[in-house]
Amino acid sequence: MELGRDSDTGGQVKYVVELARALGTMPGVYRVDLLTRQVSAPDVDWTYGEPTEMLNPHMSDTSGLGESSGAYIIRIPFGPKDKYIQKEHLWPHIPEFVDGALNHITQMSRVLGEQIGGGQPVWPVAIHGHYADAGDSAALLSGALNVPMVFTGHSLGRDKLEQILKQGRQSKEEINVTYKIMRRIEAEELSLDVSEIVITSTRQEIEEQWRLYDGFDPILERKLRARIKRGVSCHGRFMPRMVVIPPGMEFHHIVPHDGDIDGEVERNEDGPAPPIWAEIMRFFSNPRKPMILALARPDPKKNITTLVKAFGECRPLRELANLTLIMGNRDNIDEMSGTNASVLLAILKMIDKYDLYGQVAYPKHHRQADVPSIYRLAAKTKGVFINPAFIEPFGLTLIEAAAYGLPMVATKNGGPVDIHRVLDNGLLVDPHDQQSIADALLKLVSDKHLWARCRLNGLKNIHLFSWPEHCKTYLSRVASCKPRQPQWQSSDSQADNSGSDSPSDSLRDIQDLSLNLKLSLDGDKNEGSATVDNALDTEDALDEKNRVEKAALTLSKGVLGGTQKAGSSEKEDRSSSTNKFPSFKKRKNIFVIAVDSDATSNYIEIIEKIAEAVKKERDSGSIGFILSTALSISEIYPLLTKGGFSPSDFDGFICSSGSELYYPSSNSEDSPSGLPFVVDLDYRSHTEYRWGGEGLRKTLVRWASSVNDKKGEQGKIVSEDESGSTAHCFAFKVKDLALIPPVKELRKLTRIQALRCHLVYSQNGTKLNVIPVLASRAQALRYLYIRWGMDLSKVVVFVGECGDTDYEGLLGGIHKTVILKGVATEARKLHANRNYPLEDVISFDMPNFAQVEGFKSNDIRTSLGKLGILKG
Repeated sequence: MELGRDSDTGGQVKYVVELARALGTMPGVYRVDLLTRQVSAPDVDWTYGEPTEMLNPHMSDTSGLGESSGAYIIRIPFGPKDKYIQKEHLWPHIPEFVDGALNHITQMSRVLGEQIGGGQPVWPVAIHGHYADAGDSAALLSGALNVPMVFTGHSLGRDKLEQILKQGRQSKEEINVTYKIMRRIEAEELSLDVSEIVITSTRQEIEEQWRLYDGFDPILERKLRARIKRGVSCHGRFMPRMVVIPPGMEFHHIVPHDGDIDGEVERNEDGPAPPIWAEIMRFFSNPRKPMILALARPDPKKNITTLVKAFGECRPLRELANLTLIMGNRDNIDEMSGTNASVLLAILKMIDKYDLYGQVAYPKHHRQADVPSIYRLAAKTKGVFINPAFIEPFGLTLIEAAAYGLPMVATKNGGPVDIHRVLDNGLLVDPHDQQSIADALLKLVSDKHLWARCRLNGLKNIHLFSWPEHCKTYLSRVASCKPRQPQWQSSDSQADNSGSDSPSDSLRDIQDLSLNLKLSLDGDKNEGSATVDNALDTEDALDEKNRVEKAALTLSKGVLGGTQKAGSSEKEDRSSSTNKFPSFKKRKNIFVIAVDSDATSNYIEIIEKIAEAVKKERDSGSIGFILSTALSISEIYPLLTKGGFSPSDFDGFICSSGSELYYPSSNSEDSPSGLPFVVDLDYRSHTEYRWGGEGLRKTLVRWASSVNDKKGEQGKIVSEDESGSTAHCFAFKVKDLALIPPVKELRKLTRIQALRCHLVYSQNGTKLNVIPVLASRAQALRYLYIRWGMDLSKVVVFVGECGDTDYEGLLGGIHKTVILKGVATEARKLHANRNYPLEDVISFDMPNFAQVEGFKSNDIRTSLGKLGILKG
């Protein structure tokens, strides 16, 4: 494990690996899989290419482990196989990782099912995403598997954006080009939408960092928690639980130095001195002086330059102490990243400016195994550990240093405040105040009694940060989530879900808090609850549930019929579906037609040309077809009939932007609507997590009314489309797209109100579909893989040059993609006002992409040959 090679291999990596290792040893935990990227490149360690690596527990007794139990690193191949890619450039490849992870999870579920599940698949209890890109992945995996999600942000994009903007060196646009920061923030917002639990290291992370996000508001969180406790309806609003669990550490191997501080630092009482000691000591003219130790990458946010300046300008401190800077590993400064190189060069210039030669050590290399020895050396010299970062999400190195008997000086911004409260082993400083840093360091190295007291306090209280303590709290929180798994394998009688979506008691208790909820989408997050629907506000939660069920049936009666018929249909679907829909596994390839167009005649012609391109294979049954569209099933049927198609020409229909899934039926009696389709009710249940139901619909109707009122002279700009709506899709007609907010603004408004949903503008902006947050056309394909074993690598998705606002989700993954150039180009206006450019998340030069001018059948067939789908 290479820690410190770049900004992607810092303390977060160690935290995640140690968490997985510790969880794997806990009672009741059979297996933990840590999924990451497989890389076989000459410039990284060979272990990056190993597909599986067991994380052996620190304690050697493994006698109680089962055949496949324990903790493992599972490396999933995605992106360029022979190239290490920094996290900012991984976004186009995330869907491929999700598909590969799904494949691993389903295979492992079968293996574990044979070993410990009595032949039934054993699914994960939870999926835990660490950092923004993994949060995005975990959200998609959670939706595909219907498994609870947990998230840890580690460092947050909105906070990083604010910090960089304050420095004044880059504009927001320049920051986004460098860090892809807006895509990262959207991933963190999605993680809030989907997570049941968000784990933070400190309370400061909740109250000062997460509150910057549209999807989390401490005040609204308290209101929702109070309403749930009192049995009052939340009107379709949901908040994740924010839980503070400090990271853990393994202490069993640590023996704090307790010898003669004034002895020879070049010697080690237990044998020869570690080589790293000599590597550091060679810098010092007087190696016996107390060592001020900083362990951080040369990153601007770590604030090492202010530390060096404070040391250089404080003569008493220079006379009393040495400074050691462990700043990752480097061979040549010219080969470092631009920001890291500039920080290191600035430090070297200051060393020269203040003539600190003989007083500052900055070794080029160290191994991860050397870090404990570095801590011991600093403690042996009666030194101090310092973390001067502008903001520190947690500060694991502070705990590590305390375990070796080192007092601390640390930033007052972030996690160190909580660590200091528990350990009481040092001083907190303003990282912007150079004099404050120098004074705190001087105080600790000059006052031996203070130094000794801080050292003993740290050693006495350090057990509170052990991994067993962390894991006990972690597992108790995960156990509080409502168990979820692929819907068709769970019992029809589910436990009450009131606990699963309720916000936690992570924030202070409520005292006489107003429970009014703002039920409009106007205004921003900081406004109060002035516009409240008091009638809704006083209704009982049970009545609300009844109204939701009634409204859902009313909305869907055009397709699904009434209560009794829907009930009988559900029974029929679940009892005989295994025999009805096995065709996916029989097909050699599945063609998914996901071309978005508002011209119906053009749409039918595209379907005809694609079918014509593979007529021979289609007639033989080796190729099947799925329609994927924003249209409802009641809109699709007459369109197909008019074009001369039969529903039986297709294996499935992904409708209403991915919120509904249907299969053709030879008997129209299968459907209470009389149409020759059967709805997949398991898919509905699979995607209904956090669906706001009637509460969401009424809020959207109010929003539409307010838009129409403001644009009175233009007439009805937005209107509810009852015929195009279903139980899991609230559809609205849009008269003029330019007069309503772009999808990013509407998404922001719903998140501010804790309404978790997926908003899709379709048909060139003439329609808005609002569907469950975990439903999408891309996720429907993953469901078909989990449910019916449809091999995603054998799927070909046909899309236009542009499409609905869910377009980007269709392009990634292990499936093949054919882009019909010149088709759906008018939809570009839907993407004109985005949080981040499409180019940040789509790489059109990937090997599983093919582009065709227009949609001539011969050209389509040629492109399929290039993709290896057809021969000859």
